[in-house]
Amino acid sequence: MSPGCMDRKQSGGDEHGSRVTLRPPTVIGQFHTLFFGSVRMFFLGVLGFAVYGNEALHFSCDPDRRELNLFCYNQFRPITPQVFWALQLVTVLVPGAVFHLYAACKNTDQEEILDRPIYTVFYIISVLLRIILEIIAFWLQSHLFGFQVHALYVCDASSLEKAFNVTKCMVPEHFEKTIFLSAMYTFTVITILLCIAEIFEILCRRLGYLNNQ
Repeated sequence: MSPGCMDRKQSGGDEHGSRVTLRPPTVIGQFHTLFFGSVRMFFLGVLGFAVYGNEALHFSCDPDRRELNLFCYNQFRPITPQVFWALQLVTVLVPGAVFHLYAACKNTDQEEILDRPIYTVFYIISVLLRIILEIIAFWLQSHLFGFQVHALYVCDASSLEKAFNVTKCMVPEHFEKTIFLSAMYTFTVITILLCIAEIFEILCRRLGYLNNQ
């Protein structure tokens, strides 16, 4: 944390420091962060490893030669799904983390985020950035992995060796991977919907706050 931020925290005293919170200011935001985010990370960390952990070892082509298997697997998977989804989760968390760091530096509590227009605007921008990042991740996932994993993958191995030309490779546990892939798409869509609902909640609460003034 920067020295300026630390100075502001110390100057605020214990009274202000004790009420600073890093929780999202909305009910939907707290649900998304504490429950859905945890389920998503658990799903990826535990089940993702079970489904994709040994994929490269069981990926086999005809003829079954190690260099051919590795060449075609790299063609089949330009990036491993676990790495892609982990990067997606980290990237999506960045806008919210930056906002809460800014709020912590300003000694802003949960209620003040929605009471003060400038903080409300900043928070809505962070939610909109999450939506944009999720949409980009959805688009990249569809181009990298498609929507279904087939049992056979046709590999163009002519650049490895002329004798191979086009060869067929067996994709292990393709049906399980299709289910897992569909689940990750579903998680992305649910996250986008939760972010949109959170914006509506913020706007409704702001309108209620203004009407009470």
